[in-house]
Amino acid sequence: MATAIPSTASALPPVKKPFYSLLYVQVLFAIVLGMLVGWLFPGVATNDWVKAMGDGFIKLIKMVITPIIFCTVVSGIAHIQDAKSVGRIGIKALVYFEVVSTFALVLGLLVGNIVKPGAGFGSAGASAEKVAEYANKAGAQKSVDFVLGIIPDSVVGAFAKGDVLQVLLFAILFGFALMALGERGHTMRSFIDDAAHAVFGVIAIVMRAAPIGAFGAMAYTVGKYGTGVLGNLFGLIATFYLTSALFIFVVLGLIARMVGFNIFKFLGYIKDELLLVLGTSSSESALPMLMEKLERLGCSKPVVGLVVPTGYSFNLDGTNIYMTLATLFIAQALGVDLSMQQQITILIVAMLTSKGASGISGAGFVTLAATLAVVDPRLVPGMAIVLGIDKFMSECRALTNFIGNGVACTVISWWEGELDKDKLSRRLSRDIDPTDIETAVTTG
Repeated sequence: MATAIPSTASALPPVKKPFYSLLYVQVLFAIVLGMLVGWLFPGVATNDWVKAMGDGFIKLIKMVITPIIFCTVVSGIAHIQDAKSVGRIGIKALVYFEVVSTFALVLGLLVGNIVKPGAGFGSAGASAEKVAEYANKAGAQKSVDFVLGIIPDSVVGAFAKGDVLQVLLFAILFGFALMALGERGHTMRSFIDDAAHAVFGVIAIVMRAAPIGAFGAMAYTVGKYGTGVLGNLFGLIATFYLTSALFIFVVLGLIARMVGFNIFKFLGYIKDELLLVLGTSSSESALPMLMEKLERLGCSKPVVGLVVPTGYSFNLDGTNIYMTLATLFIAQALGVDLSMQQQITILIVAMLTSKGASGISGAGFVTLAATLAVVDPRLVPGMAIVLGIDKFMSECRALTNFIGNGVACTVISWWEGELDKDKLSRRLSRDIDPTDIETAVTTG
């Protein structure tokens, strides 16, 4: 009789959270409410306290930028020694990640410059006072001053000022130094990893205030600049989704064809995981299932074990597209002309700040803030423009990151000569549900 109790308990279905408790639903409701208040009650929407809701949320995000950048970059570099143990696989994976990530960044820049989704926005989302303040700080900085400005007078000062570029430099140097320590650096690496988790925990807490920030930013924007700005915001969402689709079907599609498989069949193979990622806005949610499916697809276990987890920090194609496209959108909306040098800076900075941004809801917005701060401080107040719609783009970021890592693992397996092409062909050509393990086994 006693043995039946745990059996019954285990059979109980998991308790579902009510829909209104989901952050996605809360943000959506806040955006709609903000639009209505801005449209119907512009006097209320332009109140300083309403504006402060959006500005306050942005300040909370900026608060955690430097510790996140430090922890993720140091952790990523320090753990490269794990890739060394696997030899060529790790090196090839990192080379592939950087090359494909560069394609994603460049594609975002090209589309942003051609489509110009932020043109005619009317400088919504940032006050003239703030823009002037940041412009005065930026000044007419010479190239030599820019280079010297990367080197902090002190590490503590870099963190205190929130200078992302200075923190990045120290993080890179510290990461390589920690990597060189080998086993002696194990305790420090563990500490950095734990600190990173703690800081991301802070982000999780801060993101609870996202509905308030989204309401304030959207209400103030619509109330001050009218409903015409909504067209630009929806235009940005559409542009980002179309750019991501272009990257998946053209860039990744060509890479897949080179290896010998069809990108559409591959997407069909991982469709269940894609739906899970779509629902959670986190590519990390489907990590175990993706690794299992890739092994069944013909990728070797060592390659899967190294490439997929590493790719979650180093191969963020969707985040990279978002970084460049959103930066250009904000610059265009604020009427700030970015020089070629500044756009190249976007590529370099986004390549670094995007590392470690996957799997955490809201991390893409944090990395955007870091990128804006480095490229041109005048753009930082413009984060309020995309605050309300960032959630709608997070799903696309996560999906693109997820698909990119799946393709990457298959490519590295092929590059290493450890891809079972016969199994790959059979799996992708099957009509059965690839998640049905029993059917997969019984049908050979």
